[in-house]
Amino acid sequence: MSDRTFSLDEAQMLLPILESLLRQAINGKKLIESVDAELQETAHRVFLNGGTLLNVVHLARRKAEREKAIRRIKDALAEIDATGVQVKDLDIGLLDFPCKVEGEILLLCWKLGEPAIKHWHGTSEGFAGRKPIDDRIAKAGKKRTK
Repeated sequence: MSDRTFSLDEAQMLLPILESLLRQAINGKKLIESVDAELQETAHRVFLNGGTLLNVVHLARRKAEREKAIRRIKDALAEIDATGVQVKDLDIGLLDFPCKVEGEILLLCWKLGEPAIKHWHGTSEGFAGRKPIDDRIAKAGKKRTK
């Protein structure tokens, strides 16, 4: 895990790229779930019928799609991780950005679908502990001009 921290502005600037990567991972996960359900349904049908003719080409194609989706998910998550951003929940698209505020590490919290980063929580709190961004956090990490 990275030791990188972000100001609110830095985190906001990364959102378009991260959102794209997150959507790629979520779509891959949905495809995997769809293929898994199809394969499970096929296996169940074979079991109930005591065997059956299968479209082997179709099933092989679906398994190949699944493998490609796994690779895309791993690549997207690795790319997000490389930025120092933490993926907290792939199902709802939840990201945390470590932020140093007055010597303490807090997590700027963003959920897919939100227009901007508007919340934060402590490192020992989760999504349920989100609080609105305040001035202290908004100003953290900004360069002071004289």
